[in-house]
Amino acid sequence: MSPLSCRTAEVPRPALIPSRERTVWLSRHVLPHEPALRAWLRRRVNRDLEIDDVVQETYAVLAGLPDVEHIRAPRAYAFQTALSVVLQIVRRSKMARIDSVGDMASLSTPADEPSPENQVAARQDLRWMHELILGLPPRQREAFTLRKMEGLSQRQIAQRMGIAESTVEKHIGQALRVMMAALKARTSLA
Repeated sequence: MSPLSCRTAEVPRPALIPSRERTVWLSRHVLPHEPALRAWLRRRVNRDLEIDDVVQETYAVLAGLPDVEHIRAPRAYAFQTALSVVLQIVRRSKMARIDSVGDMASLSTPADEPSPENQVAARQDLRWMHELILGLPPRQREAFTLRKMEGLSQRQIAQRMGIAESTVEKHIGQALRVMMAALKARTSLA
């Protein structure tokens, strides 16, 4: 029998090794949500399913995507992927028990909303920024607000305030420098 005619065992496909960029993306955008994902799975799936397997398969699916540019809400995408993994496992099992996924309505993925702690922190940051803007000198505050909040051009601001465009540019620049310095001081304290 020639070496060409012999039957060979099926060669397993090489394991998918995600690129460095994908690994960084997963560690920045998905890994921080793993504890929430695990808690969500524990509340929603029957003990017959291994949470570790579901999470691992979710990472494998995300690592195997051709690209991640289309993903605008990584947390929600990861939860939806985990849900798909759970449903695939249930479909593949030879004896899928009806209670293996619990109440199907409870499997709905959580909205990509910030946690209550993040909501409070965001409100505090917004309040801090508002106070900082209120503390600017009146002309700087007005020019800054018209530009950044109302979206007016420098020309429109100059006309509205009755000043030269170069003065508008100066006011906005000074306001931004004050705000950046305050932000830098605040983050160095944290």
